[in-house]
Amino acid sequence: MSARTVYLDNVSLEEAWALFRRRLAEAGWLKPGPREVVDVTAAHGRVTAEPVYAKVSSPHYHAAAMDGVAVQAAATFGASETCPKRLRLGREAVYVDTGDPLPPGYDAVIKVEEVQELPDGEIEIIDPAAPWQHIRTIGEDITATEMLFPENHRIRAVDVGAMISAGVQRVLVRHRPRVAIIPTGEEMIEDPQELAPGKILESNSWVQVALVSEWGGQAVRYQVVPDDLELLVQALGKALEEADLVVINAGSSAGREDFTAEAIARVGEVLVHGVAIKPGKPLILGLARGTPVVGIPGYPVSAYLNFNLFVRPLVYERLGLEAPAPTKVRATISRKVVSGLGAEEFLRVTVGKIGDRLVASPLARGAGVITSLVRADGIVRIPASSEGFSQGREVEVELLRPPDEIEKTVVVTGSHDVALDVLAACLRQRYPGYRLTSAHVGSLGGMAAVKRGEAHMAGIHLLDGDTGTYNLPYVKRLLPGREVVLVRLVNRTQGLMVAPGNPKNIRGFADLARNDVRFVNRQRGAGTRILLDYELQRIGLKPEDIDGYERHENTHMAVAAAVAGGAADVGLGILAAARALKLDFIPVTQEEYDLVVPREHYETRPVQQVCAVIQSDDFKERVLKLGGYDVSETGQERVVTG
Repeated sequence: MSARTVYLDNVSLEEAWALFRRRLAEAGWLKPGPREVVDVTAAHGRVTAEPVYAKVSSPHYHAAAMDGVAVQAAATFGASETCPKRLRLGREAVYVDTGDPLPPGYDAVIKVEEVQELPDGEIEIIDPAAPWQHIRTIGEDITATEMLFPENHRIRAVDVGAMISAGVQRVLVRHRPRVAIIPTGEEMIEDPQELAPGKILESNSWVQVALVSEWGGQAVRYQVVPDDLELLVQALGKALEEADLVVINAGSSAGREDFTAEAIARVGEVLVHGVAIKPGKPLILGLARGTPVVGIPGYPVSAYLNFNLFVRPLVYERLGLEAPAPTKVRATISRKVVSGLGAEEFLRVTVGKIGDRLVASPLARGAGVITSLVRADGIVRIPASSEGFSQGREVEVELLRPPDEIEKTVVVTGSHDVALDVLAACLRQRYPGYRLTSAHVGSLGGMAAVKRGEAHMAGIHLLDGDTGTYNLPYVKRLLPGREVVLVRLVNRTQGLMVAPGNPKNIRGFADLARNDVRFVNRQRGAGTRILLDYELQRIGLKPEDIDGYERHENTHMAVAAAVAGGAADVGLGILAAARALKLDFIPVTQEEYDLVVPREHYETRPVQQVCAVIQSDDFKERVLKLGGYDVSETGQERVVTG
């Protein structure tokens, strides 16, 4: 096989998995792995390889369940308030404490608070005792020879306690499946100090190490293997000797330096090369020396999805367990999603409960956007036969977070501002369990989301050209008849961000029309773009006069990154973004950034907590440290009817 061979297959996910399982079964691999004996104190999280039986009963003697006196029940019959019963201590009654063995000849315990001690060595009771009351009899909890757990049971913390109580000291468990993880690539480095153009910090393998541990296996991570076929074959050969399953990171496509398929073919067989999913199409499934080998694409999202789809079930299989099914919910998709035919797509989404319904908002879809996984609350699968979903359609979401966390999420949609990240951090610190998520779709996009009932609040900074005022005219125009609360988040400085030293000597908006100046814009509907258009109109410039007007980014930080990286000479954004990336800044205006909160959401507990955080000194102090903000009006609220 040549390393330049294009995909051998483009089969569906179901076909690939069925073929892989069939060949693994034929090789005798698809069954629980070896067994080993471990001390019960080290058994937490392990999976039983045979039923576990109690060695002793618990309790193994009749024990007092209360502090009191042990008595013969028959001797107490007839006791009442009008006819108390007297019992002599040491002969008819004996004091016992909780857990004490029941003295021979006694069959009940009376609680100490129900006993009146008399000065002549007697006690007095006014209620009779029932036989065996307040006594833990032999085997009440566990009976010797009783089965505690069956085979293929994952041992929990309480199970450890039960085994110890039952006299079990050692337990036979499944061997933790060993997963060898081999990262590859000349460009991969592990020390941030070595970062340079063309070099990338290797992170995929560490994500996979954590996942294997989470599932109950043990990962063996190899050092990064350069793009060299012979070195990769050597690493694969060693891994096959040491592990139950081998994963090769990157090199699974058909480029000049993609050697994974050929390396697998050298020592075994490539079963599948190319699966009709996205992201993650260039997947390799192989079998070598009776061991499964999975070749995974290098893009982080592709790597994560393929690892979950193909490695996770195999780890559970070797443990004798069925992989837990994800929690699924029905949600409304917040905007139109277009998907190509022929491949099943895994769309990352955030999920929030807006009123009485769940709303799923799509995140960035690039295979290299690892933050889309960090921010994602769930996955929506788009079938290979579908061209996507229309806005407002109900879809099924496989949750990546617990449902109760979704219930406590405040969804902010609209304009981007760094202060929102500070707000999210302060909310989590002050109210653990509550969360704020923000989607950056521009001020007008945020207003539209609030109008459709797809967000709790919208972040806006919309300059009205007719009045020269911010936000209020847009709220009245775009949300007619709706009562909302305008919450001032910050006043902030907008300006032109330029490279350190301002090498192009840019002084104002007029310089954007120069032939030697490249501009980077914000997306349509963004308040920053509306400000730009207002300023261009004021000085008589047209969009077509500016090189880069149609090139846009969705956040202030992305604009700053474009300037810092040399892809653009200038962009319009906030001072905090410029400072974060050490850019020079030319102030243009002070603007008002508000949160638009419909009245019905404003009254809810999560939103009230967000408002409380905004008004806190801690939040204001953190925002001021960013630079470019005025918090003198932060937290002020206005009730507005559109």
